[in-house]
Amino acid sequence: MKHNFGAGPCILPKEVFQQASEAVIDFNNTGLSILEISHRSKEFEAVIDEATQLVRELLAVPQGYSILFLQGGASLQFAMAPLNLLPEGGKAAYLDTGVWATKALKEAKKFGTVDVVASSIDKNYSYIPKGYSIPSDAAYFHYTANNTIYGTEVFEKPATELPVVVDMSSDIFSREINVADYDLIYAGAQKNMGPAGVTLVVVKDDILGKSGRVLPSMLDYKLHIDGGSMYNTPPVYSIFVSMLNLRWLKAKGGVAVLEQENIIKARALYDEIDRNPLFKGTAAVEDRSRMNVTFVMDTPELEAEFLTLAKERNLIGIKGHRSVGGFRASIYNALPLSSVNALIDAMKEFEDTHKL
Repeated sequence: MKHNFGAGPCILPKEVFQQASEAVIDFNNTGLSILEISHRSKEFEAVIDEATQLVRELLAVPQGYSILFLQGGASLQFAMAPLNLLPEGGKAAYLDTGVWATKALKEAKKFGTVDVVASSIDKNYSYIPKGYSIPSDAAYFHYTANNTIYGTEVFEKPATELPVVVDMSSDIFSREINVADYDLIYAGAQKNMGPAGVTLVVVKDDILGKSGRVLPSMLDYKLHIDGGSMYNTPPVYSIFVSMLNLRWLKAKGGVAVLEQENIIKARALYDEIDRNPLFKGTAAVEDRSRMNVTFVMDTPELEAEFLTLAKERNLIGIKGHRSVGGFRASIYNALPLSSVNALIDAMKEFEDTHKL
């Protein structure tokens, strides 16, 4: 058995893979592949309707919010959010907690002034800044909920009266949130929702149409809402597989159940990192991500040897990002506790063979 700790595109449940592969040959007994059916067909309309309803149910999305399935990844949202929300000559507030937060604020600077309220770059993004002030005259406040590269996560929405925009690409559906606390949520699918190719957007309707900008049609949330996520041909297969995965999540008991499983998985791995004298975590303890566990070795020369052992034990994708080094274990929803335990066993085995 392979244990896939890849940061994304990531592991999905085996039953989702099975159902998705069957639909490539024959979708819903139509005699056609899901890859060739019309996005205007009643069969696909049923798919996107169910996917929308599952998002609304699993996240408890209140009335007054629209749910969109778009393309372009979170990277397109870095530009789309300020285009729709930042008036000409306006200002937005951004929290800088890593590579993706930096990319987001750089895009926003193309459309107005950006006030970086705080940054953790001074310690290589190993913590979440606290105690900062958010200017009251900003059009909105933006932050990145989980930082896949550096292994930090924001668990509580920062206090502000401003509209809040959040990138939840790597922790959406991993823990319960109050959608009403946010005005715009966006998330690339390829961590906890589905395969790469579709981006989830949950947007409060009454914040739109106020920027005063003339927007390109493909970058206008209102046009996508009016078109039911089908202003142009949507990513049919990615939406379909996401729907299957959301069905699986619902059958598991919903986000609350997955959150408890994720807490157990993360706690077990962090406990071993803290116990094992050969390893140490890189993120501040209070800000440790439940999704991406980053750690290194006290003796860096041993890291290549541990990666060799990991490969022998079928532990895939644990090499750390070059910005941090060491190791990164991504433990998204579909990764079972047994895989986390397999990694822990390998760490203990390595310790036993390298005792001082």
